[in-house]
Amino acid sequence: MRLGSGTFAACCVVIEVLGVALFLRGFFPVPVRSSSGTEHQAEPPAPEPSAGASSNWTKLPPPLFGKVVIVLIDALRDDFVFGSKGVKFMPYTTYLVEKGASHSFVAEAKPPTVTMPRIKALVTGSLPGFVDIIRNLNSPALLEDNVITQAKAAGKRMIFYGDDTWVKLFPKHFVEYDGTTSFFVSDYTEVDDNVTRHLDKVLKRGDWDVLILHYLGLDHIGHTSGPSSPLIGRKLSEMDGVLVKIHTSLLAEERETLLPNLLVLCADHGMSEAGGHGASSTEEVNTPLIFISSAFERKPGDIRHPKRVQQTDLAATLAVGLGLPIPKHSVGSLLFPIIEGKAMREQLRFLHLNTVQLSKLLRENIPSFKKEPGFQQFKVAERLHANWIRLYLESSNSEVLVSLGAKVRRQYLDTLRTLSLSLSRQVAHYDAYSMAVGTVVVLEVLVLLLLSIPQALSSEAELDVPLSSPVFSLLFYLTSLALLGLHVMVCTSAGRSCYFCSLPWPAAGVVMLLVSALLCVVASALAKTFLDGKLLRKSPAGSGSRWSELELLILLGTVGHVVSLGASSFIEEEHQTWYFLVNTLCLALCHQVYKNCFPGPDRGLQCCPHMADVCDCVAATLQGRKPGGDGAELWGTHESPASLATRPGHEKWVLLASPWLILACCRLLRPLNQTGVQWAHRPDLGHWLTSSDRKAELSVLAALSLVVLFALVQRRCSRASKIAMALGLLGVYCYRAALGNVLLPWRQGSKDISQGIVEARFVYVFVLGILFTGTRDLLRSQVTTADPKVRAAGLWELHSGLVLLAALLLRPHNLPVLVLGLLIQTVMARCIWKPLRHDAAEVTIMHYWFGQAFFYFQGNSNNVATVDVSAGFVGLSTYVEVPAVFLTAFATYTGPVLWASHLVNFLSSESSSGSALRHACFCYALICSLPVSAYLVLVTSLRYHLFIWSVFSPKLLYEGMHLLITAAVCAFFTAMDQTNTKSQPSSQDPGK
Repeated sequence: MRLGSGTFAACCVVIEVLGVALFLRGFFPVPVRSSSGTEHQAEPPAPEPSAGASSNWTKLPPPLFGKVVIVLIDALRDDFVFGSKGVKFMPYTTYLVEKGASHSFVAEAKPPTVTMPRIKALVTGSLPGFVDIIRNLNSPALLEDNVITQAKAAGKRMIFYGDDTWVKLFPKHFVEYDGTTSFFVSDYTEVDDNVTRHLDKVLKRGDWDVLILHYLGLDHIGHTSGPSSPLIGRKLSEMDGVLVKIHTSLLAEERETLLPNLLVLCADHGMSEAGGHGASSTEEVNTPLIFISSAFERKPGDIRHPKRVQQTDLAATLAVGLGLPIPKHSVGSLLFPIIEGKAMREQLRFLHLNTVQLSKLLRENIPSFKKEPGFQQFKVAERLHANWIRLYLESSNSEVLVSLGAKVRRQYLDTLRTLSLSLSRQVAHYDAYSMAVGTVVVLEVLVLLLLSIPQALSSEAELDVPLSSPVFSLLFYLTSLALLGLHVMVCTSAGRSCYFCSLPWPAAGVVMLLVSALLCVVASALAKTFLDGKLLRKSPAGSGSRWSELELLILLGTVGHVVSLGASSFIEEEHQTWYFLVNTLCLALCHQVYKNCFPGPDRGLQCCPHMADVCDCVAATLQGRKPGGDGAELWGTHESPASLATRPGHEKWVLLASPWLILACCRLLRPLNQTGVQWAHRPDLGHWLTSSDRKAELSVLAALSLVVLFALVQRRCSRASKIAMALGLLGVYCYRAALGNVLLPWRQGSKDISQGIVEARFVYVFVLGILFTGTRDLLRSQVTTADPKVRAAGLWELHSGLVLLAALLLRPHNLPVLVLGLLIQTVMARCIWKPLRHDAAEVTIMHYWFGQAFFYFQGNSNNVATVDVSAGFVGLSTYVEVPAVFLTAFATYTGPVLWASHLVNFLSSESSSGSALRHACFCYALICSLPVSAYLVLVTSLRYHLFIWSVFSPKLLYEGMHLLITAAVCAFFTAMDQTNTKSQPSSQDPGK
């Protein structure tokens, strides 16, 4: 089968996407819970340890509290309560913490620190899987055993107001509820008013047992303005007033009840220094946990410092406080200060129930549980407890009884800590079979791409895919039978725990046939390559050539980046790798320009040498040239580098200065946004610009950036698109002014600050208009006129529409990133790629490198906390899932997307044949496949690493998203290649 290299690469990327999806499904297994009702079926509580013939306590202890109010403030950091901000803005809460009847803790949340997984941890006591970070967008009903379900089964009447994630997790659990979407982050006022407006009515009623309030405003302020915003203090004061109202009402009601009430202040996660969350920084994982009740009386001078606990400890504590069974899958331990005031027998009873539950969980998850220290400690504690009960029944006032009770209590507490720590450290049950199949598919595609280099990067840009003969060969049938047999054996032993085994047999058989076919095609390509001797011969034209600095940089830089992914520190600070690579690339280009502008006396004028040795597949891929091949195809009649030395003086100096200008632009962008982990907390230019007293400077910078943006984009736009672009950029400024980010000369103060919905939709109209114009020109070039100029104009219209959309979604202080990116693209196209006649492969790799660098220039990193969720709600009045996800993804990957778009524009306008587009598509697919394939192998080998969930897992999600973008880029390349093939005869017709 003969295919163009672009079409072949696109097919390979699609297969890789399927392989990566299968790997992710095995690496992030979704727990399968039974919905038949057995999950929550009540089990009789464990009795007290046997004390001979005496009757033991066999029922659950009665509840400790009458009514429980849980106030969950989204993104409330521990220092917002226990630090200086708490003293200043939350005086009542500070008083309760320091002198009131309360117990305070710093609860550590495990990554991913996003809302839905954290709510699950709070109510189930278990550690949710990392895949919940994706399921957070549309939370399914929670089927795992939890406190809310136990309370409903016990007849507790529960009321909820706030984040509708609770309503999705617990449908039909609340007798009354009012849910508010958590994703519309532009709103931080009404989203909390909708909760507070119910308080006066509910607190006066007595027809409820549990009240849950989830406030979202603080989290939304963090996403839009960061933790240093003056809005933070106002919101904390508002929350302090809410706590005053609730606590006062609960105290007043206790005069008429037998049991004390409980007020719990907690948070699902914290807030990073950038305002986001999702990763594992200290600011994101440390949250306050405060229990307030008259049962916790404090003597004068009793100073209680907040202790460090786990967020999963809340589920067991709430269950005990409400008189409910502890959730089956909870790995948390009971917070002892909550029961410290009870009698010794009750304390030991509570601790025994918790240790029994944890020991059962240990027995179910660890085959060698009897050898675990926690299990052995549990057996010792039970024996001591039985002795204490026997002594208690004989003589309850003995000093020996008090001493032994204290010893048993210490033993139980030590056992709880050991069991909880042991269970928390148990990593997820990886679906190794699904991971292995996905990895094999991706690696087979990568090897096939590497072996296809000589044909794919030839002047014809076509290759013979040996598909028919390998598929119908004996090797294919034997391999298929072997793999299918292996599949049966694995699935027989794995059962339902393996996702790949749970697939229908036809689907699993198709995957196995695909693996067999890829293996046979790879074997056929290897045999053909060795038989032809292509891997052992140097090309005649390249035998005397040598490697240039640019070739070595491309090879070593790509390999070095792939190798660096095996270290957690390099992943956390990956931006440093790309900054170094693009800066070194600028220096190499500078040397190349100087070499061609000032040739030495002994070597004449020459351009960069071609690839020296075709036998090195990776090097050939990264360079991608055939002697005498696609240089002429890409540039046609453009001048050769030999003419650089004969150019006029001012033109030569412009060429000489261009690499330094690009290097200066990259250096200017680095201090704009601190990213990564090690230096993310340090102040940067972005923080300075976004501070409340720098609005004038930010306004001038934003206005100047939009003007320069228009000047850079409009040069190739039609008249209608120029007008639309000007009006759209003006709308961008008005949108930011409506939000209060920048100033308008005619508006004084911030009285008329709005959500900017009208202004944003005004810009969307022009974005859609420009994109429609570009699409129309592309269709016309393919269907009617077949004119390359019309196609180039249509591509630029699409590019300019994406630029306008990016200007709307990016924060105003990030507009210089967009401007300098377009400036670098213009300088590189006019002063580097054209004069030096770089081939399609080199141009593609440079675009890829700059796209990755600009991903980090705009403040992104490899943790989830830097994703700007607020970009997904620009112009939306309510949460709409599809546009919100699309806008958030586009805002996050603006750099790679715009550089890929410019690559299509540049090659389409400069190439004289379709081979350049095919070469670019193939190289783009391969350069993206290398890190993805290597990372799957690295993650598999490092799956028990200490930072697998905090560092490697987020990066794996980012790599998967990069591969999806690559698939879209390759599909667009293939479409443009088909258009170019159809228009090529017409473009060469003199009569046209």
